[in-house]
This record gives sequence, C-alpha cells and structure tokens, in this order.
Amino acid sequence: MKLFHKKSHTTYNPATKTPVIKCSICTGEQVAGFKDLDTGHFDEIMLIRNAADLDSFMEMYNVATITKEY
Repeated sequence: MKLFHKKSHTTYNPATKTPVIKCSICTGEQVAGFKDLDTGHFDEIMLIRNAADLDSFMEMYNVATITKEY
C-alpha cells in the first residue's frame, strides 16, 4: 500500500483548459494547474517553489505561456 505517491499526469487539452498559476495574496504560495474554460474548475498539479519548478511544469506539459490568478 502506497501512502505517498506521485499523481499521474493529467491530460491537457488547450481547447478546453488553460494553464494557470494560482497565487495566494497572504502567504505567497503558488500552485500550477489547469482551469476548465467552461466550468472554471481548477485542477491543482504542482506546487511552485522557484523558477526551476515553473520551468519543469511548463516543459512537462509543453506550455508556452501561463497566466497568474490571485
């Protein structure tokens, strides 16, 4: 039984989802994920601690641009 395991990669369809970084105003925490264009539901994928984390997220999902939401 695995308690802590990596999430499998979610599928990213640019027609239905857009890459977004959710930023907390209070703590400064940043989480990268995908926001559904129809429902507005946000799927958290990865905690962003530094520029290297952001670069790996963008490379992993082949994302050229990403927006920030507060």
